[in-house]
Order: sequence, then C-alpha cells, then structure tokens
Amino acid sequence: MIYLLAALVPPLGLLLNGQPFAAVFNLLLCVVCLVLGLFFHVLLLVPSAHALIAVHMRREDRRHREVVEAIRRYGPPPGAWR
Repeated sequence: MIYLLAALVPPLGLLLNGQPFAAVFNLLLCVVCLVLGLFFHVLLLVPSAHALIAVHMRREDRRHREVVEAIRRYGPPPGAWR
C-alpha cells in the first residue's frame, strides 16, 4: 500500500514511511520536474521513481536490521559457515 501511495503522491508516501527529509527533497523535486516536465515529459516520472526507490531501500534496511538482530540473538542458522 505504501508503494502505491509513493507512486501516486510521492511526498506524502515518503512522509508516512518515516522519511521527512526525503519528503521535503521530493516536494522540491516535484516542483522542478513539473516546470521542466512541460518540455521534457519523462521528467514527470522522476519524483515517483525517487519515492519508490527510497521506500524500497528503507524496507530493505529494516529487513536487514531484523536479520542481523536475529543472528545476534539466536546465532547463525544451522548449517551456516562460521
């Protein structure tokens, strides 16, 4: 659901994902891309792409931290090389 919100309303999607600085940057990026997008239409996709990538990277970072914490707490999985 957060991906859909990030694609359709990028600054709001980033803000609700807990990335306020990225949301402000994306809002500025939206303004610039709206102005330049009148001449180069592909630039209208840049803010949405930025938001989707930022949300994905944040999710991957969370997953990585969870895995590292589980390994610290319970040790490596059976059969893993030490």
